[in-house]
Amino acid sequence: MKIGTRLAATFGALVILILAIAVTTGIEMARMSVNTQLIVNNHARNVELATDLKEGTYLVALTVYHAFSEQDEVQQADLELIRQQTERTSGVYEELYGQQLTPGEQTVLDSVKQARSSYSAAMKSVFVSLSSHDIAAARAAMGGVIPLQLTLLGAENRFIAEERTAMHAAVRDSARSYATARLVVCMLSVAAVLVAVVTCLMVTRSIVRPLQDVVGGAKALAAGDLGVQIAIARSDEVGIVGESLNRAVHQLAAIVRGIKQASETVASATQQLAAGNVDLSRRTEEQAASLQEAASSMEEITATVRHTADNASQANAFAVHASEIAQRGGEAAGHVIETMHGISESSSKVAEITSVIEGIAFQTNILAINASVEAARAGEQGRGFAVVAGEVRLLAQRSATAAKEVKALIGESVGRVQAGMELVARTGSTIDEVIQSVRRVSDIMGEISSASREQSSGIEQINRTVSQMDLVTQQNAALVEQTAAAAASIQHQAAELVDAISVFHSHSGMP
Repeated sequence: MKIGTRLAATFGALVILILAIAVTTGIEMARMSVNTQLIVNNHARNVELATDLKEGTYLVALTVYHAFSEQDEVQQADLELIRQQTERTSGVYEELYGQQLTPGEQTVLDSVKQARSSYSAAMKSVFVSLSSHDIAAARAAMGGVIPLQLTLLGAENRFIAEERTAMHAAVRDSARSYATARLVVCMLSVAAVLVAVVTCLMVTRSIVRPLQDVVGGAKALAAGDLGVQIAIARSDEVGIVGESLNRAVHQLAAIVRGIKQASETVASATQQLAAGNVDLSRRTEEQAASLQEAASSMEEITATVRHTADNASQANAFAVHASEIAQRGGEAAGHVIETMHGISESSSKVAEITSVIEGIAFQTNILAINASVEAARAGEQGRGFAVVAGEVRLLAQRSATAAKEVKALIGESVGRVQAGMELVARTGSTIDEVIQSVRRVSDIMGEISSASREQSSGIEQINRTVSQMDLVTQQNAALVEQTAAAAASIQHQAAELVDAISVFHSHSGMP
């Protein structure tokens, strides 16, 4: 049964008892009111009217006896008084018969009326004798009236006694009604008090004890005990509250478990992230150092390539000059030996220059290989750098090949010069071959110069790329530091969350 139904039943019982008290009191008070009205308006009035009749009878008798001893004027006054009393007596009878009478009262009143009729009839002869001034006849007639008068007075006394008896009965009935009402009100009041106390104890016990269990569970939950269970096998509001609290505790326990697991996962992930950030920071610093070394190496390569381009330009100028000398040698054969000596010296210088070019090409090749390795380590950001390094390596190989070819040609030229010195006779054909060789050397030196310029441009681009990669690496290092700081903050917050949620505990094996 629900609490509202219990309270309604309790208050309903109390209301019924109160209504019973009110109804009983109202009925008995109505009876007392009726009896009081009956006493005041009926019995007391009847006694008053009967007393008036009795007094009127005495008054008429006294007036008659007074008339016997008086003069005519007095007798006339007494007769007038008797007449008025008789009329008043008739009015009293009319009022009596108009009252609410019991059958016993009606019987006694009828006997009074009958005695009054006999008495009135006998009194008429007395009145006639008095009117005719026959005192003796009036006295004689009065002798017959006296017994009738006594009979009338006796009847009137009986009526008065009957009315008083009825009035006393009404009073006793009112007293009984009052006693009955008092008894019923007391009994119903005691019953109402008992019902109120019993129902109050029952309702209080059925509400307070379960509520104490619910309050105990709520206090345990407030203390962090998620294993609390409220055992209330009820279907009323308290049972609904207990069941709702049990469901809330179960859901809260599941939420706390999820939060603990999530916080522990976050803490583990942030620890891994922090360790990864430390490793990434170390690698980023190593990559920044490598890029700085690569930038330094690229600056050296740039300087070497520029020097190579300058040497190539000089070699080209020398080749052009050698071609002019060869042409002039055809015109001045007499100066062939001196020219050959000059060619021999120039060829020696060219051989030295080609050796230098070959060394530069070898160093350029090595630097290009190192740049390719660094580009491979840089990953996706070093892809363009790797392409440029490949082009530089190709140009270096081409420079080395050209230098070898130049070196071979110069060696051949030197041999021919030596042979020309021995075979002056074949100077003309030799000079032609020299001219052709010098032209080839000039073309090759032009190619070397162009390749050197291309190498210089590519290396400058590589240098810019390396600088950009160095800037990006520094930015990455800054981001790594920020990420490390954020990871540390998240780790600290996850630890605080774990500490905060650790206040909850469960008896069901919740971690």
